[in-house]
Amino acid sequence: MLNVKLLAMNNLTGIIFDIMRYSTRDGPGIRTTVFFKGCPLSCWWCHNPESQSSLPELMYRPNLCVSCLECLEACPEGAITPGDTGVITDPEKCLLCETCLEYCYSDARQIVGRRMSVAKVMAEIRKDISFYDESGGGVTFSGGEPLLQPDFLATLLRACKQEDIRTAVDTSGSAPWSVIDGLRQDVDLFLYDLKILDEAAHIRYTGLSNQRILENLEKLSRADQKIRVRVPLIPGINDSLDDLCHLADYIADLPNPVEVELLPYHSTGVDKYRRLGRSYELDGVSPPQEQDIKRAARILNIGC
Repeated sequence: MLNVKLLAMNNLTGIIFDIMRYSTRDGPGIRTTVFFKGCPLSCWWCHNPESQSSLPELMYRPNLCVSCLECLEACPEGAITPGDTGVITDPEKCLLCETCLEYCYSDARQIVGRRMSVAKVMAEIRKDISFYDESGGGVTFSGGEPLLQPDFLATLLRACKQEDIRTAVDTSGSAPWSVIDGLRQDVDLFLYDLKILDEAAHIRYTGLSNQRILENLEKLSRADQKIRVRVPLIPGINDSLDDLCHLADYIADLPNPVEVELLPYHSTGVDKYRRLGRSYELDGVSPPQEQDIKRAARILNIGC
């Protein structure tokens, strides 16, 4: 019976859109970051827009397209037509059958998101165990929002714990508390995104209320979990003195102390929106200046 249960756990699947090895930005030490697909938020500044949909989707890179039109001829649904800068795919007709990928010799077309079993993800994680041991690193489950696939995430966390692999969960906190409470004992570190405190502004810029997010952060802190609050610094959205002071006061008033990490806005993901055929809400916004980053970091760490 035990072997049957273990087999079922190993065969449990989820949708992953990337696995990044040797990461040093997603928690302490050298880490493997597993990116879950799907997110309840749609932040204007998201640098991984391919993470937002919970389903696999087509990403097209026109800079690699050689306009051979082989994909157009191959598509069984007639979803592809010529365009001014390559080809255009009709999302209403495309069934993601991947036929076009077989004929795209320049690799301009790819499907983002694949279904993987716990066993396959763990096989990737084990490749870097020696780096975890030497650097104090481990595995970070990120996204998207990993809490949207709770059974898959919980099983991976337990599997890591059984092999003494340190774990972190990078989350927006937008999930039922029962989900977080059910897996938090297997999490060594929560990387908790805290974007905007004003609810109306949070809804405008992320598409969702922050009420549950704040409640869950307070509960996690009260439970004395290890938390690193990560604050994205977005010019014109949450970088005013009032915004930063409010955030600093809120963080200082949490039931137990937490680490704070500032994530300055960058535009490296802008091109991904074009590849997905989507517009970018912050087009033209520049990253914050060095003095603005230092000011924000000082306020968040010592207050106003």
